[in-house]
Amino acid sequence: MRSLFLLLPALLLMSACQGAAVQPDYDTSRNFADYRTWQFAEPAVSSLPENDPRLSGELISDRVKDSVANQMELRGLRPPVANQEADLKVKTYLMIENRQDNVSTSFGGYWGTGWGGFWGGPSIQTQRVDYKELILQIDMLDASDGKLVWRGSEGETLSDRPQSPVKRDEQINRLVGKILGSFPPN
Repeated sequence: MRSLFLLLPALLLMSACQGAAVQPDYDTSRNFADYRTWQFAEPAVSSLPENDPRLSGELISDRVKDSVANQMELRGLRPPVANQEADLKVKTYLMIENRQDNVSTSFGGYWGTGWGGFWGGPSIQTQRVDYKELILQIDMLDASDGKLVWRGSEGETLSDRPQSPVKRDEQINRLVGKILGSFPPN
């Protein structure tokens, strides 16, 4: 029971960190209105660490590619017609990073009412919480010169519990939506 009280603030703190807006990086000298077509660069989805069964494989790769394709379509970018080169090449990366956070809980203090109360003195306990974060990064390269023109990334705490395919779809769609919500930049 005590560990539950220690874990609850940690979860609240981590969920609060997820609300921050994605801050992409991009080449300010590029006119993003000139980009009308896109396609995936090879490989379309890379994972770090490589061969991690949670990240590699056709199922997760297809989820990422489908979600990116849907978001690009929403932004008016289309795949090129046959025998035509795309304006943008898109690369995606799935990464798992180990994270740590310090969580402090306080307990103790005043008990009772009025003048008959008791002061027990507060106590603060700090505990380190280790967790894993799933990070999705999307890079866009100008197809004519191969240079990176836009990059966005977003992460979420990776659940220790097995996820259903529906939950995995939701997580990927949520991450891609957050990342590409700030594309194009101008």
